Amino acid sequence: MDFTNGSNTSSNDENPRPLNITICGAGIGGLSAAIFLRQQGHSITLLEQSRFTDELGAAVHLAPNANGLLRRMGLIPEAQGAVKALKLSAWLPHGKEMFSMDLEASAVRWQHPWQLVHRVSLHSELKRMATSEEGKGKPAVLRLRARVMDVDPKEGVVTLDGGETIQSDLIVGADGVHSKTRMQIPGAQNIKVFGSGKSAYRFLIPRQRAFDEPETRKFADKEGHIIMVMGRDRRLVVYPASDSTLLNFVCIHPTSESQIQSEESGSGDWQNQGKLDKLLEVYKEFEPAVLKLLSMADEDTLKVWELLDMEQLPTWTEGKLVLIGDAAHPFTPHQGQGAGQAIEDAASLAVMFPSNARLDTMSDRLKLYEKCRYERASAIQEYSRISGKDLGSGPPFDGSKFTDYNFGHDEWNYSSQMLRKWEWEANKGLLWRMPTAFGPMPGPRQDFQGRPRDGSKATFKTASVKFKTSRTVLQNLLPTEKLQFAAADTNAYATFAVTQLDKLEWLGGRGYSHFGLYIHGIQYTKADGETVTGTYLPVLFENLADPILSGREELGFPKLFAELDVQKDAEKWTLDAGWMSSKFGSMTLSGLHEAAATNGEAPAPNPPLPKDEGLFFHKYVPATGSHRSKERGLADVEYTAFLPGSEDAQTVERKVERTLKASAADISFDARDWKALPTLHHIVARLEEIPVYEVVEAKIVEGTGVGDVSAVRRME
Repeated sequence: MDFTNGSNTSSNDENPRPLNITICGAGIGGLSAAIFLRQQGHSITLLEQSRFTDELGAAVHLAPNANGLLRRMGLIPEAQGAVKALKLSAWLPHGKEMFSMDLEASAVRWQHPWQLVHRVSLHSELKRMATSEEGKGKPAVLRLRARVMDVDPKEGVVTLDGGETIQSDLIVGADGVHSKTRMQIPGAQNIKVFGSGKSAYRFLIPRQRAFDEPETRKFADKEGHIIMVMGRDRRLVVYPASDSTLLNFVCIHPTSESQIQSEESGSGDWQNQGKLDKLLEVYKEFEPAVLKLLSMADEDTLKVWELLDMEQLPTWTEGKLVLIGDAAHPFTPHQGQGAGQAIEDAASLAVMFPSNARLDTMSDRLKLYEKCRYERASAIQEYSRISGKDLGSGPPFDGSKFTDYNFGHDEWNYSSQMLRKWEWEANKGLLWRMPTAFGPMPGPRQDFQGRPRDGSKATFKTASVKFKTSRTVLQNLLPTEKLQFAAADTNAYATFAVTQLDKLEWLGGRGYSHFGLYIHGIQYTKADGETVTGTYLPVLFENLADPILSGREELGFPKLFAELDVQKDAEKWTLDAGWMSSKFGSMTLSGLHEAAATNGEAPAPNPPLPKDEGLFFHKYVPATGSHRSKERGLADVEYTAFLPGSEDAQTVERKVERTLKASAADISFDARDWKALPTLHHIVARLEEIPVYEVVEAKIVEGTGVGDVSAVRRME
């Protein structure tokens, strides 16, 4: 979908070209940015000061928030040996268990898995995807032993140590905690990295070696097991990688107790050589099984580095320069989000620069990237600091709160929505049109004299498909912050439903059809803090003007016109939705069979949905008399409306006469282009983005009794 329609074209730049982007640093963040920006159509040059001959043998966490972004770019972690995290245990130094969590049981909350991957395997695949001829876009050019000495944010110039200069439309500083590019950010010169007081040994051993020793077998006998051995001021973290053939170790301890063999203290160098005797000395008070396990480390590959921290920068961008990853926000490792947040930065930056992004909007786009990422990255930085505190040095923290915040986010979807809002706000001259009333009109609720309509003899046939989908996609359709998902889960549930109404008194005994998206598990928070939970209706297509006009004017339902062609035979039901003969959607229920008299309700979703108290929709009435372009788009009235689902709110008794269940269902959309769908392309494109992970229930319900929904009320 084109998120830049509108402000992205102007008389002085009607054909934006792909950008020439230089990325300083080819670590996980830099390579991720190269892949995403390459896929957006830009030309990428990667500058890496090393030769990639001494990549660190260690592993990293791929939490669901980062895992989904890797999959979006086309990287499948398990194909690179990633191991699914199945269990998390914390033990005291003498071996007693503090707690143990079944991660597989909670994994249903997140669409993407929590995995553990060898850093070299991940890095190698990112490098291949960035530079390979395969894949979308032009391959990135990777230059090794290219040391960046300076950048000019105003001119977009990168200077290398040999004096060579590279001209760029955009410079991405992905050069890590000791960033050279950071020094060109205003205010950064006075903000230095500092030691956190802790350092970490890192190494890998064959998992089989630990398993073969009876004393250390408990560290290797379970698949996907993350083990933390927690001392007061030191801890040991062990988890598998590389198809469970290796065990990765992170041994965090007071810096003063280890020997960091580097030229200067506080270097944060990942390649500092560690000493095995010092490692064993640091953990001498831990149980013998731990010491035996640590003694299996190969001193030649034992590394130790100081965990560095940094105060927040005032900004991450200046001119044509923008920072990502550790260059912008160094992380301590206690939340396992350092790599993940760098990947999120890369995704957000790429969202801001689709292929037709104009150069004269670059500054605003970079600031929008910063707005999307600054608060979240800073919050997770602080979470990492809190979770890394010594035991007993403060009140216990709520780990579940951190997990919800960390895992329950999709940066691509979030940044896409922020870009949409920015584009909308940048186009104040757009015309916002809705039908206006011409005085009292007969409609479904009353006739011309104001007398109520009788809907008891009207008939309905509703075909519906309930399915599991992405919360992070659906939440972008919520029009106000007062409407949010009741759960932080990345999985959510929604329904596409088609209703055929007939024998309506207000239409002279005729009928019409409507087709809508219903999003379940939505919570509205009132001004006094009270909450109401129900289903949200973002759009309702109808094939007749009269109910569209009355429903929008009188109630505020989000109704639009569409051609809705329904066909049914003994075993199959189909809908074709279109506009002016341009088909944009279809829904099919097949294998129809009579349901049991009990109506055979589908199994409850796991996790169960919150209680559904009714239907939400958002009413918008444009202001009249706003003749100046800067005032267009102002609302006379805008609020969320609610239709209670309780029986006492119904004006007509609804009688179900027959229910048919379907053994299979299919839903598809095609947004086509603005010529085919000049008024609906942007809406169908958003519906096309909604994934169907699993069909939960598909059925057809027939009966009589159609109410006038007079119980709709305004939410306060």
